[in-house]
Amino acid sequence: MTILDGKKISNDIKAEIKAEVDEMKAKNEKVPHLAAIIVGNDGASMTYVNTKVKACEKVGFESTLVRMSSTTSEVELMDKIEKLNKEDSIDGFIVQLPLPPQIDTQKVLLAVNPDKDVDGFHPTNFGKMSLDMTSFIPATPFGILELLERYDIPTKGKHTVVVGRSHIVGRPMSILMGRSGFPGNSTVTLTHEYTKNITQIISQADIVIIAVGIPDFLKAEMIKDDAVVIDVGITRVPDETAKKGYVLKGDVDFENASKKASYITPVPGGVGPMTIAMLLKNTLLAREQRRERK
Repeated sequence: MTILDGKKISNDIKAEIKAEVDEMKAKNEKVPHLAAIIVGNDGASMTYVNTKVKACEKVGFESTLVRMSSTTSEVELMDKIEKLNKEDSIDGFIVQLPLPPQIDTQKVLLAVNPDKDVDGFHPTNFGKMSLDMTSFIPATPFGILELLERYDIPTKGKHTVVVGRSHIVGRPMSILMGRSGFPGNSTVTLTHEYTKNITQIISQADIVIIAVGIPDFLKAEMIKDDAVVIDVGITRVPDETAKKGYVLKGDVDFENASKKASYITPVPGGVGPMTIAMLLKNTLLAREQRRERK
């Protein structure tokens, strides 16, 4: 069994990005600039955004963090997005989710300029991705593709089962694994909460990609020997014996599933670090595309 070490691979990617940025600086070119809007004081969101800002510093990007109160109106947020769309110095930006209930998330995602949508959530980018056209791929699926590629895991002709159909992970992953090229060319089954005989379907999978947010959902007996297991889930589970009062659990019963799998991602340290690395990669692509357009 091989651990898919997202922490190591993400550091490799950041080092590669930093080398490109250093080259830009040497040529007196503008370096990539990533902005993030966060609305409210959600603890997990704040931690995630701060991690993104630190990652920008590490690779030499410029970064801007726009904080807005939890009482921000939809109109105020849309005004801020429009300013970032027009701000020439900013190459890409994200709106951190979730948003407060008074704001329509779909309306907000539609308002982001697709050329600056480094999260890859805009329908324009999603549509281009579906048609195998150049686009920003959502960072988590992009990270999973990169892990499969860098560990040279065969995907051609394999049966990939995706568990979960979110717009952020499950659905794009099902499209990407079925596309032409590598990683891809696999036969994909997309499963969800209403799928009948889900255990039977998973047991036939060469590759399982799971993102349902249910700790230890995927048991060892559900996968076949030598399956590749990609665990996207991460949940805080209360644990009085732990220093922080909780432990982080994935969607996979790692301890037992790892004894059967050929490759498996740990939680934490698997898909999570890859997400931020690929957000940086998308921002670098955004800078290069803007330079080419000019």
